[in-house]
Amino acid sequence: MVKSFFFRLEERARKLDSLLCVGLDPHPADLSENTASGARDFCLRLIDATHDLAVAFKPNAAFFEAYGAEGWQALTDVIAAIPADVPVILDAKRGDISSTAEAYARSAFETLHVDAITLNPYLGKDSVDPFTQNTAHGVFVLCKTSNPGSGDLQDMELTNGGRPVSVFEKVALLADKWNALDNVGVVVGATYPEALRHVRELVPDLWILAPGVGAQGGDLKAALAAGLRPDGLGMLVPVSRQISRAQSPRLAAEQITQKMREARSEIDTNKPARGGSSYKSSIADGLLKAGCVQFGSFALKSGLQSPIYIDLRRLVSTPALLAEAGVAYSRILRKLNFDCMAALPYAALPIATAISLQNGWPMVYPRKEAKAYGTKAEIEGVYQTGERTVVIDDLATTGESKFEAIDKLKAAGLVVEDVVVLIDRQSGAAEALASAGYRLHSVFDLSDLLDYYEDHQSISAEHIAAARAFLKLSIN
Repeated sequence: MVKSFFFRLEERARKLDSLLCVGLDPHPADLSENTASGARDFCLRLIDATHDLAVAFKPNAAFFEAYGAEGWQALTDVIAAIPADVPVILDAKRGDISSTAEAYARSAFETLHVDAITLNPYLGKDSVDPFTQNTAHGVFVLCKTSNPGSGDLQDMELTNGGRPVSVFEKVALLADKWNALDNVGVVVGATYPEALRHVRELVPDLWILAPGVGAQGGDLKAALAAGLRPDGLGMLVPVSRQISRAQSPRLAAEQITQKMREARSEIDTNKPARGGSSYKSSIADGLLKAGCVQFGSFALKSGLQSPIYIDLRRLVSTPALLAEAGVAYSRILRKLNFDCMAALPYAALPIATAISLQNGWPMVYPRKEAKAYGTKAEIEGVYQTGERTVVIDDLATTGESKFEAIDKLKAAGLVVEDVVVLIDRQSGAAEALASAGYRLHSVFDLSDLLDYYEDHQSISAEHIAAARAFLKLSIN
């Protein structure tokens, strides 16, 4: 199963305890000879000196394209020399209509074999889509660039849902919406800490490529304080000339890495992120449109009449929404400790499959009834006794079905501590699970959804009031 680009990037960042991206920018003035081979040799020396320190390498296509066909071959050689476990981000800032973008995507991912690319999102989503079809391939869309003239367009004000936002803030919100496969990040210059802060508030989880530290004058500590996620990750800091022009590039890379570690240790990243959660907004809207959340009068299994009905089995008929839901689950799961996921039949099976395909996490599932033939297994999938598993389901109501599944998993020797659902109906499941020593995590509480639909006038006031009254009755 393919791991998403940012899952792999995060793995390496944690392994190295670093955020350093080494830029491969062979400026002609820095070369022993102003030729394609000179550019290639310059970059190969940097790779050799820093490959075990770099979270990623970022070759700049322009410096190679300037040498024509020989430069393109030099770029190919440079990328091929980077160890396979180090992500490669092609700094090319591509952006064109979809048919041309498809050719650019083939060039980057199939010919050059890079892992990610920088894109100009000015042409909109259809110009970005060809680059994001494979979860293993990442993109960083230009949001607030590090150059002095970036404000000419990027700081201009627009309106978004009736409130003013800058162009770069709008791009950040779009990037978060496009991040269905956990492979879209944004470029925000370290030279603008306040812009970094605004973007982090708008998109609490996206990875940010933050150029501008070093030769461009960006302050490392200020940038990290503004842009880090609460987990101390979520930023990749490219440094080029400060390393390549040093007497010892390796020593310079080591010193920068140490400064990053010291700065991260001094920054309070435990403060809650302010601002919007646009990925939740997209899912909430999608659930309503797909009929996964309906309002009216519905007979429940218990015999009660409910003014709201939630049917997340319908997610399978809307693949894009299913993928968005998978990403939302993943945001929670990345903070948990587990070896595999356990999906509860039947609604959670496609959800957990989407999560697994996006992140490379293995899954198992407890059968509703033990198989009467063959292995007679109660748990399908490959697992080892003593492994930690996290239970995945669509909804949480009373928690009864979760306990049935947990008993089967524990009987098979698996360890369960956490349950993750898309929607908690707030009907006692969290409390029941907690009393038994299990933690319930949800993307939405039902009250969250009702608040959102009321704020955006998606549902009539009468339906909202009826659903709230029913929810209050369920809680009590």
